[in-house]
Amino acid sequence: MALKLHFSLVSPERELFSGEVDQVDAPGVEGDFGVLAGHAPFMTTLKEGWVKVHVDGGLRTFDIHGGFADVTPGGLTILAEKADEVV
Repeated sequence: MALKLHFSLVSPERELFSGEVDQVDAPGVEGDFGVLAGHAPFMTTLKEGWVKVHVDGGLRTFDIHGGFADVTPGGLTILAEKADEVV
């Protein structure tokens, strides 16, 4: 069984997602990046774009407008200035 990454996406209005995922792709100001379980810790700012959440063979997409990403041994947290799920 593949390791899972704990991921949380939070905007000022609400928490949009929290759970165990396979991978998250995000739009960093220095370039897009992907995070898997066991990723090295880092923090970066985010630009406007899509956060793609790979979970259980599916894909959920969120449109964000800036913010911060924090990767720790406990997982990935994105604090977005504004975020909405793309449906």
